[in-house]
Amino acid sequence: MISGKILRDAIISGANNINNQRSRVDELNVFPVPDGDTGTNMGMTVGAAVRELEALDDSCTVGEAAKTAASAMLRGARGNSGVILSLLFRGISRRLKGMETVGAKEFAAAMEDGVDAAYKAVMKPAEGTILTVARMASAAAVEYAKKGDDIEELLDTAIRIGKEALDNTVNQNPVLQKAGVVDAGGMGYIVIFSAMLACLRGEVTAPTAAVQAGVIANENNAFDMFGTDEITYAFDTVYIVRKHEPNVDLTPLRA
Repeated sequence: MISGKILRDAIISGANNINNQRSRVDELNVFPVPDGDTGTNMGMTVGAAVRELEALDDSCTVGEAAKTAASAMLRGARGNSGVILSLLFRGISRRLKGMETVGAKEFAAAMEDGVDAAYKAVMKPAEGTILTVARMASAAAVEYAKKGDDIEELLDTAIRIGKEALDNTVNQNPVLQKAGVVDAGGMGYIVIFSAMLACLRGEVTAPTAAVQAGVIANENNAFDMFGTDEITYAFDTVYIVRKHEPNVDLTPLRA
């Protein structure tokens, strides 16, 4: 079981790690828009939660830590990858609502809920992206939880399978294949969760040094040959719509 304090510190560590490695992730960013800011956007998104998490008392519950992080990340979400990241944590928060502590089985289910929330929010989910990496990682976590109860082992398993999924993104997406790189958003996901695991293991505490995620770009990438001609829409615009009335239909807005 992990406490709210541990989860709080783990998320802060994840935020610090993605910000330490944002340039590394930015360099991979060619899809859906080659604007080189995925690492920066993900860092700003999860970083938006740090101040509010640091304000939480050490006696906070898991539910409180998760809710604080998810709410701040949704408000501070930047770019497509940031919005998806905030939704992954929003799904986790909903599953952990009201919990004092959390074990492997519950956390695996929370990761799965996060993936479900993210997929539902994207009208045309593309494989070979952060969605794929998160889905494979959460599925591995759920499978592990059927027979194991060590949350550190669960995250280790999820990250290992997530890295395999990340390595394969270059084969799933023609744009990534042409550039010779893995998906930037998926890489950011691994960077964040690797630091969270390191924090649970006591290896880092809100680290100032980066925790290497064990995945590198293809050294033979061909960014100089890359253009936007193969992308239907060469600009990425994200809207967050708050529903103040529960029965408001968002379908016209999506259209």
